[in-house]
Amino acid sequence: MHILIINFNLEGITRAEYESVCDEVAPAFAAIPGLVCKHWLADEATNTYGGVYLFESEQALQDYQASELFAQVAGNPAFANCTARAFGRLEGPSAVTRG
Repeated sequence: MHILIINFNLEGITRAEYESVCDEVAPAFAAIPGLVCKHWLADEATNTYGGVYLFESEQALQDYQASELFAQVAGNPAFANCTARAFGRLEGPSAVTRG
């Protein structure tokens, strides 16, 4: 499994507007090949939002990063200070903690 964490700050839209857009685009994310799940993140106190993506393989993660959908997220003017970091997973301890 491979993990991608994306964080950004909202700029020019409210949390309610952001959540409405998330509801609309969630099916597009659900259709990403090799995506096991996506957790949508929100910390209104620090204006930090984003997602934690779990992919079946490193190739699936790389394919997503090369996709138009990823480009739309990374280039969205409402998402300031956007960062994306990919991680591998430690299988042994993750299995113990039900990861």
